[in-house]
Amino acid sequence: MVSSASTQRTSSEQAQFFSYGEAANPIRSGLTALVPYRSFSPAFFQEPGSAVLPLDLSQELGCAGPATGPSLCANFIRLDQGELRTAAVATSQLFFVAEGEGETAACGERFAWSKGDILVLPAGGDAIHTCGHKAAIYWVHDAPLLRHLGVTPSESRFQPTFYSHRDSQRHLAEIAESPSGAKANRVSVLLGNSAFAQSRTVSHTLWAMLGILPAGQEQKPHRHQSIALDFAVACQPGCYTLIGTQLDRDGRILNPHREDWLEGASFVTPPGYWHSHHNESGADAYVLPIQDAGLHTYLRTLDILFSSSGGLATETPLGD
Repeated sequence: MVSSASTQRTSSEQAQFFSYGEAANPIRSGLTALVPYRSFSPAFFQEPGSAVLPLDLSQELGCAGPATGPSLCANFIRLDQGELRTAAVATSQLFFVAEGEGETAACGERFAWSKGDILVLPAGGDAIHTCGHKAAIYWVHDAPLLRHLGVTPSESRFQPTFYSHRDSQRHLAEIAESPSGAKANRVSVLLGNSAFAQSRTVSHTLWAMLGILPAGQEQKPHRHQSIALDFAVACQPGCYTLIGTQLDRDGRILNPHREDWLEGASFVTPPGYWHSHHNESGADAYVLPIQDAGLHTYLRTLDILFSSSGGLATETPLGD
C-alpha cells in the first residue's frame, strides 16, 4: 500500500513531462543535432613535429569533445622521429598506418608496422608509438560513446589484434578475382575478430573494411544506421562520394552533397544517409571506412539497404 506521504511528494527538480509529439523525434524538432558533412585535410601530416589532431565535431554535435560522431572519435597522428604516447578511455581503438614505418608498444606487446598495416587495441590500450623518420596514422576509438554513458571500461573484450597490409591485400585480391566478386557492387574485405563470431566485426563496437573502387566504376547508393568515418587510402582526382537523404525513381541520390576524395583525407558520412562512390579517374582507388557498426550489429539496428531500379531499396548482409 502506498503511504499518503509518498503520494504528496512533489516531482524532482530535474523531472520533466512531454507529450509524445514534443519528444518522440528530437532530431526533427532540432533538439538533437544532425551529424554534419565534413572532410579533414591531410595537410596536417606534412607539418613538422609529432602531434595528434582530433577530428572534432563536438560543437556541431552538441556533445562533450573531442568527438567526430556521437560514438566515435577520429584522429590524425603525425610522427616525426622519436616517440609519441596516445591514450583514450575507450573499449576499442583502431590505428591505420597511412605512411611510414615504426613500432607501437601497447598491452605488454610490441608491434612493428609499415604502410597499410592496422592495429586494434582493447580497453586499457595506452600506446607508445616510435618512428625513426616520419609516419602518418589514422586513429579511431569509441571514447565518445563511453563518455555519453558515463562509464569507464572494466575489462578487455579481446586481445590486441594486428592486421598486416600484405594479408589484407591478398584477401582483397582473392575476393576481387572470385566469381561473386566480379558481380559485386562492392569489392572489399571486412576485418573480423574471432572473439566476435556473431557480428564478424573488428571489435564489439567498431567495424572496418578495406575496399577497392576500380577505375571507371561506380558503387550504387546504399545506407546504414552507423556513422562512417572514411579514410581515403589511395586515390587520384576524379574519385568522390555523393551523399543525400532521398533517392529518385531511378535509385539515384536526390540533390546530393559531393565529397571529393583526397589521398590521406578523412570524411564523414552521416548515419542513415544514402551514399554512392564514384571513380572517374584512370587508377584504382582504395578507401577504409571505420564505423560503429559493431555496436549496431549487436543491437540489431544496422539496417543496411542498397538502392535498386525504380528507387526501391533492397536489404543486404553486413557490408559497406
